[in-house]
Amino acid sequence: MAEERTTTLKGNALALIGPELKVGDSAPDFTVAGKDLKDVTLASTGGGTRVFLAIPSLDTPVCDAEVRRFNEEASNLGNVKIYTVSCDLPFAQSRWCGAAGVENVTSVSDYKTGSFGEAYGVMIEALRIHSRAIFVVNGDNKVTYVEYVPEVGSAPNFDAALAATKAA
Repeated sequence: MAEERTTTLKGNALALIGPELKVGDSAPDFTVAGKDLKDVTLASTGGGTRVFLAIPSLDTPVCDAEVRRFNEEASNLGNVKIYTVSCDLPFAQSRWCGAAGVENVTSVSDYKTGSFGEAYGVMIEALRIHSRAIFVVNGDNKVTYVEYVPEVGSAPNFDAALAATKAA
């Protein structure tokens, strides 16, 4: 039996659904909803370098800061596509992105099936929201960087994620 994986929220352990991805793994496929409610899959995100930011909700301070930071850094990353994946409804994502002026990060929603959360090992079982993680995927759909942030309320290591994105 596989070891139970957990994250913490304010110090309380919460079980995660799905595998722990590692550098070198093939990026799992997923189906999430775009702002137009149409399906977005790994294949439809393109063939270049992609960054997937798994977050609990855009309406939290740490998620807000994380997405704004990647939005600002996007212009320094060349031809890289950045996606933020949460279980927020697409309507709420569009509203937040518009209010925040976020134009360089594409928000997609895992609200229907939890496909991304379960495939990437970030779905918090009890809450049906994502824990915080960053995945960099190259043009061959190989994972080149992974960070599972142990505490949901903590920020990721921006410098390491940005360096890995530039290197991919």
